[in-house]
Amino acid sequence: MPIIAPSLLSANFLQLQADCDLLNKSEADWYHLDVMDGNFVPNISFGPMLISFFRKATTKTCDVHLMIEKPERYLTAFKEAGADILTVHVEACIHLHRTLQEIKELGMKAGVAVNPHTPVSVLEPLIKEIDLVCLMSVNPGFGGQKFIPATLRKITELRRMIDLAGAVTLIEVDGGVTLENAPSIIEAGADVLVAGNTVFKSTDPLATIASLKRISSSA
Repeated sequence: MPIIAPSLLSANFLQLQADCDLLNKSEADWYHLDVMDGNFVPNISFGPMLISFFRKATTKTCDVHLMIEKPERYLTAFKEAGADILTVHVEACIHLHRTLQEIKELGMKAGVAVNPHTPVSVLEPLIKEIDLVCLMSVNPGFGGQKFIPATLRKITELRRMIDLAGAVTLIEVDGGVTLENAPSIIEAGADVLVAGNTVFKSTDPLATIASLKRISSSA
């Protein structure tokens, strides 16, 4: 079964406690927390302070996705806020290997996000050092966008790269994930589904999460 990581960016920020309670009793595995700085992406979301509140609200994995410039400046701050997985963008890191090492030295899992225009081949030299690859299936910055179909080929290519290297890297797909396209995403080789509007705009978020959780590669 896939790992389900609802994106809190789509939650109701006037009712965050209620949405956290909903996720806690759901079959969701992770909290996906998007950090945007208004520079790397054209939007601003939240930072370590709010993540520290999410951390106190759950025992589930906090999967923190940094869509920010120079993320290496903030690794310790997000560790202290409670991140379990910290993902940085390959496009934002001049010294990616060093940044991955620092994340791991701080006791977090190290993730690398890849924008739609970036080929996954750039990760091949480091694939065994990466715990999670977050494939952006929309252009990052805003929720509610449509899934970019070419992402399926990237998932397949990345899956092949990971298997050939004997790595244990997870493939996460972030953006435009729905109940309709999730089977194809899992079939292509993904392990983790990030779902924002699909969960939080649903009339029954608990049932939607349960349906995503039961999608298999044979679907």
